[in-house]
Amino acid sequence: MNVNLNRRDFLRSAGLGAAALGMPGMLPAAGKGKPPNFVIIFLDDSGYSDFRPFGQPAYPTPNVERLASQGCRFNNFYVPQAVCSASRSALLSGCYPGRTKVFGAHPPGARGLDPKFATMGEVLKTGGYRTAVFGKWHIGDQPDTRPPARGFDESCGLMYSNDMWEFHPENPKAYSKFPLHFWENGKVKIERVTKEHQPMLTTWYTEHAVDFIQRNKSNPFLLYVPQSMPHVPLFRSEKFKDKSGAGVYGDVMMEIDWSVGEIAKSLKSAGVEDRTLVVFTSDNGPWISYGNHAGKTPYREAKGTGFDGGTRSACLMRYPGRIKAGSVSKRALCSVDLLPTIAHLAGAALPKNPIDGRNLWDLISGKRGAVNPHEFYPFCTGPNFEGVISGDGRWKLHLPHEYRTLVEAGRDGAAGKYRQAAIELSLFDMEKDPLETTNVIGKFPEVAARLKGYAEQHKREFYS
Repeated sequence: MNVNLNRRDFLRSAGLGAAALGMPGMLPAAGKGKPPNFVIIFLDDSGYSDFRPFGQPAYPTPNVERLASQGCRFNNFYVPQAVCSASRSALLSGCYPGRTKVFGAHPPGARGLDPKFATMGEVLKTGGYRTAVFGKWHIGDQPDTRPPARGFDESCGLMYSNDMWEFHPENPKAYSKFPLHFWENGKVKIERVTKEHQPMLTTWYTEHAVDFIQRNKSNPFLLYVPQSMPHVPLFRSEKFKDKSGAGVYGDVMMEIDWSVGEIAKSLKSAGVEDRTLVVFTSDNGPWISYGNHAGKTPYREAKGTGFDGGTRSACLMRYPGRIKAGSVSKRALCSVDLLPTIAHLAGAALPKNPIDGRNLWDLISGKRGAVNPHEFYPFCTGPNFEGVISGDGRWKLHLPHEYRTLVEAGRDGAAGKYRQAAIELSLFDMEKDPLETTNVIGKFPEVAARLKGYAEQHKREFYS
């Protein structure tokens, strides 16, 4: 060991050591010696094909297309459950729903994610970051589970889904005693959100995001923008009304695309674009019950199921100079991996509580020879564990389970009808059969046995 370090060399080595150990407040060098920023745009019920280049919708999405051209398109990005609260909790905690017991979509006033599970906001705030969430929270609606108590310096938006209000299309009585509040920094700003307020949600979230970026261009920051749209009921501002020529849904998606563009422009004007990782994805697939008020997916089934139409989301990531522009990845990854990956880039300590995600930066950045360290990813619907996907994304095993399938779609904001169906123990080759149509368990019994072993292990640990 060299004991003759000068002061500069000592401070450099000490700083790197502290970052490696994840000591709070010690930030690593990244991009001209400054730590990276993080922006996560998380849509609600967006279909895989709702934006170019993933699909060919009847409306333009130039800002999302530009983001894709500047970064990487991830074709096999998964969420562990295709329902609101469970998916958001997984993203922010890095934990599977089986571990946190956050399942389904929580009603107003729910406890949500137990504070014993740290959030991404807490992880980065401890590491010296400024943090903000502008949008739909939906992982806790009690004083110690709302954003200010969960590591976010600034916040605004709804504590749960925008349909949980007195105008719910199927069950208005259930929510009539819970006025839909709009919160800002821990206080109710609008006591009763109405049909006059909802058209402004996307704009309000965007304006707060742009302002936050400009005020924090000299600070490392985490900006989380979980849009309320395109979850029903659909609303868009006057500036996008009838603009798409593709109905209300097209208008809504064009406004979301505009929001992406405004955030991107703000990053550029603030001079932080080149040291900011931007992630764009959705909490789950489309709610196809709502027909022309829902998005589209090429995969089997949709939201509220364990099939890929529910759990596979379109995903883009941009980090200039670190992620190759215009690249495409078919590697499997999951939303639970974002927290440890972002913590790694920030030099922040991982939560003290156990997490399930892994640092996948080598895989995300396209490093040659990178391997996904996960043997499998589990998937579930509500409290029901339904199966596993191999870590390389090749194989998917469904345990026997029931699921809902659409009988008749609704129109113009009205819900359609589902029926219950069932699937037997089934193995799908996702490379050759991404639509999950042909059970190949008879051809590959050894693969099925291996995945069933993983499934039984996960079930014993979290669902006993």
